[in-house]
Parts: sequence; C-alpha cells; structure tokens
Amino acid sequence: MNIATRNKRRRFKKLYFFFRFSLIVTIALLLSLIVLLSYVRMQGPPPIDVTRTTEFLAADATLLVSGSTNSRKPISLEEMSPHIVDATVAIEDRRFYGHWGFDIKRIGGSILANIRTGSRSQGASTITQQYARNLYLTHEKTWLRKWNELLYSLRLEAHFSKEDILAGYLNTVYYGHGAYGIEAAAQHFFGKSAKDLSLAEAAMLAGVPKGPSYYSPLVDLEKAQDRQAIILASMVEMDFITEQEAQQAKEEPLNFVKEVSTAPQANAPYFLDHVKATLQANGQMDDTGTDHLTVHTTLDPNLQQEAESIIDHYMPDSDLQVALVAIDPRTAEVKAFVGGKDYAESPFNRATQAKRNPGSTMKPFLYYAALENGFTPVSTFLSEATSFTYDNNKTYAPRNFNDVYANDYITMLEAIAYSDNIYALKTHLSIGQDELVTLSDRLALGSFAEQPSLALGAQPVSILDMANAYTALANGGKLSEPVFIKKVVDENGKESFKQEAKFEEVLDEATTYVLTDMMKAVFEPSLNSYTSVTGGSVAKQLTHPTAGKSGSTPRDSWMVGYTPQLVTVVWTGYDKDKNINQAAEGHLAKRIWADFMEKAMADELTLPFTKPAGVTSVVIDPHTGLLATDACPGGRETSFLEGSAPVKSCENPEAAEDLQEEPDKKEDGFFKRLFKWFRIEDGVETPPQEHPVEGEVELQ
Repeated sequence: MNIATRNKRRRFKKLYFFFRFSLIVTIALLLSLIVLLSYVRMQGPPPIDVTRTTEFLAADATLLVSGSTNSRKPISLEEMSPHIVDATVAIEDRRFYGHWGFDIKRIGGSILANIRTGSRSQGASTITQQYARNLYLTHEKTWLRKWNELLYSLRLEAHFSKEDILAGYLNTVYYGHGAYGIEAAAQHFFGKSAKDLSLAEAAMLAGVPKGPSYYSPLVDLEKAQDRQAIILASMVEMDFITEQEAQQAKEEPLNFVKEVSTAPQANAPYFLDHVKATLQANGQMDDTGTDHLTVHTTLDPNLQQEAESIIDHYMPDSDLQVALVAIDPRTAEVKAFVGGKDYAESPFNRATQAKRNPGSTMKPFLYYAALENGFTPVSTFLSEATSFTYDNNKTYAPRNFNDVYANDYITMLEAIAYSDNIYALKTHLSIGQDELVTLSDRLALGSFAEQPSLALGAQPVSILDMANAYTALANGGKLSEPVFIKKVVDENGKESFKQEAKFEEVLDEATTYVLTDMMKAVFEPSLNSYTSVTGGSVAKQLTHPTAGKSGSTPRDSWMVGYTPQLVTVVWTGYDKDKNINQAAEGHLAKRIWADFMEKAMADELTLPFTKPAGVTSVVIDPHTGLLATDACPGGRETSFLEGSAPVKSCENPEAAEDLQEEPDKKEDGFFKRLFKWFRIEDGVETPPQEHPVEGEVELQ
C-alpha cells in the first residue's frame, strides 16, 4: 500500500469520526430539546398574578418596593399608547416578535463582547426573560438563575401570545419612584393615563427601566434626554416613526408632575436582592414571587438615599466600582447597603459576592491579638526597611507607603495611626502567625492560611463580612450575623419569619476598648511625625468620637470606621484585574465614608465609647510611650489594660529614645517567639510569588 492510499484512508477515518461525532451531538441536542419542550408543555403556564405580590417595607414602615395594586395597575395593550409599545420593543428587544423567549444572535454577541472585555457586563436578556425575572426571580447573576429564567421564558412563550407577554412586561417593569408598570409610571411622571402618552413622553419613559436611579427625568434630566434620543433613533431604524417625528419629539417640552430632583431615589436594589435571596433560602419565598408577603426590613431609607447620593457625587464616569455597608453595632441591623455604582449596568453585588484583599483594614485584628498576647499601646518595634526570614529561609520584604520609615522605634499607637507595615509584620511574626488566623475565624472573616502577608491584608474577604467583624470592635466584643429582615407577615397577618440578632462574646470588652482608643488616633493630626496619620485628610469633618482604619492595595481602596451607633465600610476598585489610579481614585473610599458618616450621625447624640472595668487611662508621650511631662509636651490620654500602663516619666526626650532601644525586661516576656529579621538598604526586593501583595499602599 503506497503512502497516498494510506493518507487517503486516514483522511477518510477522520471525516468518518467527525461525521459520527457530529451526528451524536446533533441527536443529543435534539433529544435534549424534545425533553425540554416536553417539560415546558407538561409544566403548563406559570402563575401570573401582578395585582399583589410581596411588599418590602423600610425600617420606618414606609414602602420600599411593592407589587401591590397601589403601585402596579395592570392594563391591556389596547389601553396603552402604541408609542410606548414601539419604544419599548425598539430599545429592549428588537427581535421580540421573532424569537422563542431567548435570542441566539443576541446571546452570541453578548458572549463575544464579554470575552473582549473580560467581564459579564454585557446583557442579552429578551423582553420575555425580563418579564420572567420580574415575576419569578431575583436579579443575581448566577447560572442557576439564568437556567430558571430560560425555563420560565419558554413556558411563557409556549402558553401565552406575544401580545400577552409584552403587556405583562409593561405591567411589571419598574420605572423607579415606587411605580411598577406603565400605567403607574404615566400617572407618576406625567399625571395621565398610559394610553394618552405622546411619542416624546413614551420615549422618555421607555428609557427609565435600564436604571431608574440614573435615567429617571426626575433624577437626572440630562441623562434621561440623552437616552430618549437613543430610543427615538432606534425607533426610526425600525420604521416605527420618521426622522421628522423623532426630531419633533426631541424638541417637545415635557411637563412633569413631580419637581425635578438632583438626588437619586433610595431604591436599594442590591439590598432587596439579598433580602429576597435570604427569604428564598429560608423557605419564605418561592420562585414565583407571588407569596403575598409583607417584609419588614432594617433599611433606613434616609441613610440609603444619602449613601446613593454621595456615591453618585464622588464616583467617576469610569469602570471604577464601589460598595458600602452600614450596620448598627447595637442591633446588627443593616441600615444602608450599596453593592455597586449602577445596578442596571451590573447587578453583581460587590458587598456580598465579591471578595477583595482588605489591606491594612486587617491590622486592628492583628493588634487585638497582640494585646491578648501581652503587648500594650506603647510596645515598640524599630520601623525601618526590613527583610523578614521565615519558614526555612524564605524571605518577605514589604515596604511602607512611599518607602517612608521612622528609622527609629515607634509605639503600637503610632503604628496604627501611620499604618506602619514593618511594625505590623514584626508583631505578626512575634506573636505567631496562627494568632491572627484564629482570630479571623472567631470573627467569621474566613479561614486563612498562615502567611506573613496576612498581616497586611493579602487574603480576600467580603465587604459585608468586614463590616460585621468591625461591629465586634464597636460594641465591646459581641458578634452576630447581620440582620436584614425584622419580620415577615403573610397575607393573613401572621408572622412567618424573623431575623434576630444572636450576639456571642468573641472578644474581651476591655481589650476591645483599648484597641478602639488607639484606632481613634487615625484621625488625630497632632500625632503627625515622620509621616502623617492616615485619616488626617478627613479628620476635620468628623464631629463624633470615631475610630477607624483605612486600607489599600494596588487594586483596592478601603475605609472602615465606627462610632458607638454605626459601623460603615466603603470599598472602591475595579471588577477586572486593573490597578487603581492612586492619585485620582485612591482617596474616594475615604471621602465617601467621611461624608456618609457625618450625614448619618447628624441627628445622633454625641456618645463616647463606654470605658469598661479593667481599663485605666494615663497621659503619655505618644512618641516615647512614657508618661507625659513638661519635658515631653503634646501628651495624649491613652487607655491600657489594668496593670500594663507605663510607670516611667518622660523627663528627657533624648534619654527616653535611648531607653526604647533597650526594652524593659518586663516586656521581654511579651516576645517569647521572637524571629530573625535583617536590616537592608533602600530598594528592597518585592516579596516572593507565594505572597501576591507586596505590602500596603497606604494613602494619606
């Protein structure tokens, strides 16, 4: 047999194999389709009840979101202006009349777009899918939700006409301001029935559902007009209207019933998604959403609106994202909750679903562990460029921000205020890496590996978990799961579910108070020395006793802080692997946090943190750690666990500095597991790959 014959046979075998494989795949797909369609037919039409579904109430019992007859008024297509029907199809689903509930071409385009951008931001939902989501599902981007959405869409398409589906969508879609459905929206915005909407009014309303907090003309008229123009152009392309009609509509003045406001509405969609998921997980809501429940939530509508307004003010028109969580540490109730900049663009909930490296916001937990191991606020370490050796001669060389070091001994109080990385690493290795790991587990932050870089926040946590862990610092050591739902009442008035705070003592009250007292130093510019305190830029804004900690990595910026009444966490960063522009964007988390805290605390009493038994306070020189005297001015009243306060006075600053270099023998017992570290010159190497964060990028 010659070579040509053998090659010909090989090609034939390959073609035969490919044909068989293709045939098997085709048969499998056809069988799957038959099974799927049979399932859809056997299931029958899904329940449709838009007259009254579940109501969600804010903490003050005001209506947060409702599916009741008060805000949702079902009408037929014949009772709607044809302009709103055409405008909706033009902007939401051009091939609505030609698909079976999902658009293969649109899905393909979405997949390609998401591959190019490396995200899942590009949507491909049809009107049918959106209708199914409005009726039966949450808006979380999960594969299970997408699969259920597909099944419901097929059931809708199999049992209802296109006109019924379109009418159902227009009766359930949310237009903001508590208005569900086009009739309620027409009345709310223009004081007229949906059948009387003009082309200009219809095009304006059709643009709102993409993002009611952004495209409502009562929130941002300019953005709404830009979107109206896009919709009119799309209607021209589909031959629904002429160019002349589009131009006339753009020029038509609109008379709104409500006064135009520059503040976004407190819709809290991320909060509601989490509440719905919690209810479903506890068997309180089925996947149809027609449970006829009244859900009393913990959300403070005023604080939520302040949070959304402040975020809208500060966040740039870029892909930079944000999350904010505010919890009352006395009750564990979530009072404000933002999971992203624009829910319509991305319903991915960064407050709960994302895990990000917390940077220096981990340090307070490290220093709590150190206090438990005999450290005090005046325990000292040398702050200088350092390479650490651990685990059989591995090395780790973190850096301080801008490579600024004291090149001298500093106290724990100063290390917290300046966010000194070298002090943190020396503390972490001194007490043993297992101490921070164990404490993190106690605070429900996560199960972390023992790594030197854990001291600098190099292992990811969720924003909600970080906020909750800080509540234990704010309330004296007690921890509960966050509470989102006060109670659920069914249609017969019977309470069917409630979330209650179940506090456990996870930290020592006295030790927590000492730590909180040190964390107040973050906002005390009087401590500025070889560098500035990290909260100095917002210190003047704060009018209540506040403790806090900032944190940043190349890709994340955090600010966490608390009063006795409120804990707030703000995170900013990019969803994709992209570094923050530190000069332009690194300060935003701190600014948002400070503005929000001041707004939130404006009507609250100015309460100090309550000093428990077992704590004593003395005035110290914060730089030497000795008792302050006239020779060492600028003293700070600082709290200590009883029996651990300094007894020596600062009579001579230079002599005091010399004393630091020879630590008291009392303190020798604090460091039973001392480690080796070596001084090196400036220009240290970055850490090894097993520790992906090279240290803190701490912002001033």
